[in-house]
Amino acid sequence: MTTTLKLTPGALTLDQLRQIQQGGVRLELVPEAWEDIERGAAVVQKAAAGDAAVYGVNTGFGKLANKRIAKDELDTLQRNLIRSHCVGVGAPMNERVLRLMLATKLSSLARGISGVRREVVLALLDVFNAGLTPYVPCQGSVGASGDLAPLSHMSLALMGEGEFLVDGQRKPAAAVLEAAGLKPLQLAAKEGLALINGTQTSTALALDALLRFEVLYASAVLTGALSLDAARGSDGPFDARIHAVRGQPGQIEVAAAYRELLKGSAIRASHAENDDRVQDPYCLRCQPQVMGACLDQARYVRDVLLREANAVTDNPLVFAEKDGTATMISGGNFHAEPVALAADALAVAIAEVGAIAERRIAMLIDTGVSRLPPFLTENAGLNSGFMIAHVTAAALASENKSLAHPASVDSLPTSANQEDHVSMATFGARRLANMLDNTGHIVAIEWLAACQGFEFLRPLKSSAALEAAYTALRAKAPAMNTDHYLAPDIEAAFAMVQAGELARLTCSSVALRVY
Repeated sequence: MTTTLKLTPGALTLDQLRQIQQGGVRLELVPEAWEDIERGAAVVQKAAAGDAAVYGVNTGFGKLANKRIAKDELDTLQRNLIRSHCVGVGAPMNERVLRLMLATKLSSLARGISGVRREVVLALLDVFNAGLTPYVPCQGSVGASGDLAPLSHMSLALMGEGEFLVDGQRKPAAAVLEAAGLKPLQLAAKEGLALINGTQTSTALALDALLRFEVLYASAVLTGALSLDAARGSDGPFDARIHAVRGQPGQIEVAAAYRELLKGSAIRASHAENDDRVQDPYCLRCQPQVMGACLDQARYVRDVLLREANAVTDNPLVFAEKDGTATMISGGNFHAEPVALAADALAVAIAEVGAIAERRIAMLIDTGVSRLPPFLTENAGLNSGFMIAHVTAAALASENKSLAHPASVDSLPTSANQEDHVSMATFGARRLANMLDNTGHIVAIEWLAACQGFEFLRPLKSSAALEAAYTALRAKAPAMNTDHYLAPDIEAAFAMVQAGELARLTCSSVALRVY
């Protein structure tokens, strides 16, 4: 069933963005938005008819801003801008990101501060609601003068000159629009610039990663609890008083989640006394501190990206007041530094969730620490068990360390040094997808390893929540009684993590809400 979301420009909520990312929605604008759109467009049309130089209306772009354009060529100027800026390379962006990109561009333009006509907003609405997927290569933006190349590919498709993806195949935009009963968009003054001069690609990529991290994070909390119980670790470090005196909100919430997840475990009760171990390794004992810090970091990123999703980020901006006064001002809202820094912050959190999960896998297979059979297998030597599954986790964790290097500290001047500092937000946000896949696989391996640890503790049972996680996994991946082909089990567990099966178990068992 398709749900209709009524959008107030500049007031998108995270729940709405989540629905847009997941698909199956139609978009409508609140009626009052059209008045703002018309008022802003009238200002641009007046400027186009006048003699004063106005950047992007009757001038060239970037270093060519000092070139005046004749009035009879203003529409051609906008079409040429889109055509010349369609220079992206690489694989096409996925449908989740494109839905977010279309919706955030729509919301931004519909605030009436970009000066586009209603036809432009309607074109974005129609393409989104028809479920069309513009062909947009993922590489080619430095995240400074807006995400010029990717947004140009999106815009060229609206114009009927680019391409759409249909069943994974690139098809001419004109034919796809005609089949959907839509007409190509005809651009007027400033409209090409307004479409491409913004941060919507970087923001969409980062939002997609943020929403995926929500699922992965909740999954990793649960696998961390599984590992602790499999290693017969202590829940003492999760005592609320420890975390209250530090006062870090994420840490307090995560400690409470671990207490709930472990409540009622017979495994825990079996070694509550006469256990000669004084303290657990940090990967078990410090989970609230590490995971709590990652939670706080992700919430900071959420706040930045939600503001950016509702922002107007093109140039120049049109401030048309209801009393009839109006001003057009050139600025720099197209610079995506807020998104770049947020993406870098999220990259560190993703890497850390994977790093501590990898350490827990290493702990589980180390019989000297976990007191489980070596490499979680009987008859070690004949069987290698989880020896090399851990190597895969280590490889992925190490790869994430390189990917977590901040993209925002890099800058290369462009446009003949006119655009001399850039954010690299687009790459910073795009690399998050690979990092999420890496950490997702690490969490999947931990899930398998922890449940394998449970096999050696039977007939003791864990808590209801953790036994539910064990049962869910065993429906797809058998216990490793002897060595067998393990890669399909890892992929099955990873698919379940991606689909949110572990996250749903976590959130149904404890009052942990990531965002």
